[in-house]
Amino acid sequence: MSRNAEVVVLALDADEVMEPLTRDDEKRTWRGRFEPIQSQWVGSFGIGWATEFERMRSRSGLLKHLESLSWPRPESVQVLIHDEEDDCFGLWMNHDGRLVEVPLPRTQRFHAPGPPNEDYPPSPGVLWRTDARLNLPEQTPRDCRDLRPAW
Repeated sequence: MSRNAEVVVLALDADEVMEPLTRDDEKRTWRGRFEPIQSQWVGSFGIGWATEFERMRSRSGLLKHLESLSWPRPESVQVLIHDEEDDCFGLWMNHDGRLVEVPLPRTQRFHAPGPPNEDYPPSPGVLWRTDARLNLPEQTPRDCRDLRPAW
């Protein structure tokens, strides 16, 4: 299944931690590499890295991998994820050693019912602005969703 997504990682003093993620590595569960985000003013930003995913399967395990890293300042780690069907970026932050999605005002993540089997990649749902859509769907009950981590 194709569903493009952009991911931005922001973290202070994390050049050394992120450097291995700027190279391809077939041993990782997720595929791809991050590119440093550079400012037009040298030395004024430099705390971000970005990547794009073309397929859902290629991003599986990304958040778990990021959680496992030895961040020098874990309280500063923010992961922004924009799936092609989302209205805006979602925000994940480090809480007690885990990257958890932080609810954003006037947004809600909607989930479709889970797939019939595990041949399908897990879906992250879609993050929609609740103030910009007239006909929001009814939320799928938690026990009917695919509870596998999509990221």
